Amino acid sequence: MSAPQPSPAERYAAFRRTQSGPALAEFEVGYPFGLDAFQRTACAALEAGRGVLVAAPTGAGKTVVGEFAVHLALRAGRKCFYTTPIKALSNQKYADLVARHGADRVGLLTGDNAVNGDADVVVMTTEVLRNMLYARAQSSAGTGSDRLRGLAHVVMDEVHYLADRERGAVWEEVIIHLPEEVQVTSLSATVSNAEEFGDWLGTVRGDVEVVVEEHRPVPLTQHVLVGTRLHDLFVDGTGDRVNPELERLARDEGRLPTRGRAGRTPRGGGGHQRSVASRADVLTRLDSQGLLPAITFLFSRAGCQAAVEQCLRAGLRLNTAEESERVRHLVERRTSSLPQEDKQVLGYWEWLEALQRGVAAHHAGMLPTFKEVVEELFVQGLVKAVFATETLALGINMPARSVVLEKLTKWNGEAHADVTPGEYTQLTGRAGRRGIDVEGHAVVLWQPGMDPRQVGGLASTRTYPLRSSFRPSYNMAVNLVGSLGREQTRTLLESSFAQFQADASVVGIARKISRNLEGLDGYAASMACHLGDAVEYGRLRAELKHREGDLARKGSAQRRAAAAASLERLRPGDVVRVPAGRRSGLAIVLDPGTGNDGDSHPLVLTEDRWAGRLSAADFPAAVEPVGRVRIPRGFNHRSPQSRRDLAATLRTLEVPGVERGGRRRSAAADDEQLASLRTALRRHPVHGCEDREAHLRWAERWNRLRADTDELEAKVAGKTSSIARTFDRVCAVLDELGYLDGDAVTLAGQSLARIYSEADLLAVESIRRGLWDGLTPAELTAVVSTLVYQARRADESSPVVPTGAAATALAEMTRVRAGLAKAESDAGVAFLRTPDAGFAWAAWRWAGGATLEAVLSDDRDLTAGDFVRWCKQVIDLLGQVALVAEDLSPRGAELRRTTRQAIDAVRRGVVAYSSLT
Repeated sequence: MSAPQPSPAERYAAFRRTQSGPALAEFEVGYPFGLDAFQRTACAALEAGRGVLVAAPTGAGKTVVGEFAVHLALRAGRKCFYTTPIKALSNQKYADLVARHGADRVGLLTGDNAVNGDADVVVMTTEVLRNMLYARAQSSAGTGSDRLRGLAHVVMDEVHYLADRERGAVWEEVIIHLPEEVQVTSLSATVSNAEEFGDWLGTVRGDVEVVVEEHRPVPLTQHVLVGTRLHDLFVDGTGDRVNPELERLARDEGRLPTRGRAGRTPRGGGGHQRSVASRADVLTRLDSQGLLPAITFLFSRAGCQAAVEQCLRAGLRLNTAEESERVRHLVERRTSSLPQEDKQVLGYWEWLEALQRGVAAHHAGMLPTFKEVVEELFVQGLVKAVFATETLALGINMPARSVVLEKLTKWNGEAHADVTPGEYTQLTGRAGRRGIDVEGHAVVLWQPGMDPRQVGGLASTRTYPLRSSFRPSYNMAVNLVGSLGREQTRTLLESSFAQFQADASVVGIARKISRNLEGLDGYAASMACHLGDAVEYGRLRAELKHREGDLARKGSAQRRAAAAASLERLRPGDVVRVPAGRRSGLAIVLDPGTGNDGDSHPLVLTEDRWAGRLSAADFPAAVEPVGRVRIPRGFNHRSPQSRRDLAATLRTLEVPGVERGGRRRSAAADDEQLASLRTALRRHPVHGCEDREAHLRWAERWNRLRADTDELEAKVAGKTSSIARTFDRVCAVLDELGYLDGDAVTLAGQSLARIYSEADLLAVESIRRGLWDGLTPAELTAVVSTLVYQARRADESSPVVPTGAAATALAEMTRVRAGLAKAESDAGVAFLRTPDAGFAWAAWRWAGGATLEAVLSDDRDLTAGDFVRWCKQVIDLLGQVALVAEDLSPRGAELRRTTRQAIDAVRRGVVAYSSLT
C-alpha cells in the first residue's frame, strides 16, 4: 500500500525548508507552524553571521527569531544570553526555554534568582548582563569573565525599552560594550524609526539586517461598547472611516440638556442619557459574543482590585464547577510554600475565590507569586477576565481574544494625560491569540464626551518613534575610565544612540543654516550703499534707539520708586492732590496702610465723598502733602454722613494751586553716551544718502536673519559632542570628590564601580564618611531603603522614620547630599535624587522581626507586592554594600557583618518565598 501523498501546503513548506540554511531547516522542523516571511528573513541573516533588528507588532512571533539565535549557539557549542527588561518576563522565558532545551542547558540570573548561571543558555535581566560586562572589563578573571567566555549570541528582547527614562541607558551600554564577535538579536515593538535605529546598530555592531513587519498575524477588529451594545469603530476593514452611527451618538450627546444646579437632568432629557455598563455587564456581554478571555486595562491598581470585587458582588461566575476545581488544585500546589500565617493579610482567600470564578487582577502591587499564578491560569483558559494595569502589556506572553480599555486617559505621575497612539497599539496588541483566534478584538467603553474620531485616530496611527534616554552616570564613568581611560571613553560615548540621534537632528539644522547664510549674502548685496557701510549705520541707529529706551525705562522706574516712597511717608490727615483719573483732585489720607504686597495703599476720602484705597499707580511722580485737616475721633469712612462732613472741610481749606512750571529736564538730555551716538549717526556717510531708508530696511532684515542663524549655530554646538561634554562634567565631580585622579580610578572609585544604584554616589559617600557605622541591622535596613525606594506619587506628608541612630544617619545623609548637590551644580550636572524615607519604617519593622500583618497594617497604602519588591531591592543594595564596606570604612569589617545580618533579617517569610519551580 503506497504512502499518502503530502498536501500542496506541506509540499510548499518542504520546498521552503530546502531554500533555507541547514540550521534554519533543522530549527523549523521543531515548530508546529511554518515560519512567516519576516521570521525567515531575520533567521537567515543570523545564520549568515549578521546581527538583526526585528520590529514587529505584539503577538507577531518575533521571539521565534530570538529562539533561533539560541538554536545557533547550541548547535555551534557556544553560549547565548537572552535578556529581558523585567524579572517576570525573564522567569517566563526561562520556563519556555527549559521546556524546549531542558533544565540542564538553561539558566536564569535576575536580582531574585540564580539558577544554573553557567549554563549554555542563560536568561537574565539586562542589568545583570551590563554588570557582567563591567566586571569583565575590570578584571580578566573571575565569575563575570568566565560566564562571558564562549558567548556567541545575545538576544535583547523588548529592546525598545532603551527609551525608558530611568533604565533605558542600560540597553545602550550593553550594545556598545559587548565583544565585537558577539551577534546581537534585537527584538522591538513596531517603531516608526526602525531604520534609524538599525543604522545606529550597524555603526556599533557591524552588519545588521533590519526586518520590519507591519502585518499582525491575527487581524484586530476595533469596537466601541455603548452601554451593552457593541459597535464597530470603523465601517470597513481599512480603518479609514469612523462608524457614522458613533458620530451620531456623539452629536446627540452634545445636544443633551445641561444638568440643573442639583445635578439632575431637567424633565424630558432623561431619555438621551447613556449609562456606562457595569464591569460585570461588560464581561457578560463579551461572553455572550464569544469574546472572552479578555484583559481590561484600568491604569490603576486600586481600580483593578475594585473591579474584581464588583464582579464578585454581582455574582459573576465565568468558570464551570470542573474548571473551578482545577483552579483550586493548581493554586494550592503553586502556593504550598507560602507561610500560612500570612495568607489572611495577603488576601489569599478572596484572591482564590475570584480565581475559581474565572476573574483576577494583575498589577505590580500583587505578590509576584499571585501574578504568576494568574498568568498561568489565564494561558490555560481557567481565568477568563483579567483587570490589569499597563505593566501587563510589556512583553509578558499573556494574549487574550479581547482587550478592553475603560478610559483613554491615564495618570502619568504628574497629570491625567491622553493615551498615546504607541501606548494604544501596545495595549491592544494583546488581543488575538495566534493559532486560536481568527481575529482579535479591541473594545473601548463609551464615556461621556467621547469623540469617536479621536478613538479612530488612536486606532489607526502607527507612529511610535524610538528616542534614546542615554546619559553617563557616576558608576558608568568610573567603570569606563578604569578600563579605557578618558579619551577612549569619550570616543566610545560618542557612538551612543543618543549622540547618533543628536547628530542626525543637526543635519536638518545645518541645512537651514546654509540657506540662511545664502540669504545673508543676498541681503548684504541689497543693502550696500556707495557712500559707506549701511550695516554699521543701522547698528548705530539700533544702539541709539536701545539707549533711548533704556533711559526712558530708567526714568519711569525712578519716578515710580519716588512715588512709592512718598506714599510711605504720608500720615493720617495729610491732604494730597491726585493728579489724574476718576479720583483726581484733593483727597484726605485716612490711613496710610500697607497692602498684602508690601506696598503702600493709602485709604483716602476725596472731594466727591468717595472713600477707598489708592496705589502708586495713581501717582506718576512723588506726592507731597498740600495741607492738613483734623480727622474726628471715631471717624467711620463707611458712614455717608461722616464722609460728607469731612469732605466739606476740603472746600474751605486753602491749598496752593497746581504748578504749571516747565517740564522736568529728562535724563536723556544729560546722557553722554546718547549724545555721542547721535553725533556719530549724523557724521556717518550713509546719513546723507537719498536711499538711506531702503538700505536700512535691508539691513534690518539682515540683522534679524543673522540673529536667527546665530541661535541655530548655538543649537548645533549644543548638540555636537553633547554626551561627551556630559561625561566630562561627571568626571569633574568625581575628580573633586576623589574618585578619579586623571585616568586613574582611586580605591574609592573602584568601590563606586561596584555600586549599581541610582543613588550610587550618595551610598558610597555615606560609607566613606562612616555614617552607617554602629547601626543595628534593622537601622541599616531602614537607612539603605531610602536610597532605593521611590514613592509612586508625590506626598507632602512627612514619612515616619525610626528614632535614634537611624534618624541621625538620615539627617547626616541629607547634609552630605546637599554638599554633593553643590559639587554637581558647580560642574553643571544634576543626577542626585533626594532620599525617600517612605519605606524606612516598614523596612525597620520587618528587619526587626515584625510580622507581615503588623508591617502592612502600619501603612494601608503599602501592598504586599510593593513590600516584597522594595525588600528585594534593599537586599540587592545591601549585598553591594557588603562587597565594598571594608574598602571604604575604617570599621568596614563591622559594617560588612551588620549588612549580612540585615540581609538575613529581611530575606525571610514572604520575601524569601520564591514561586520559581
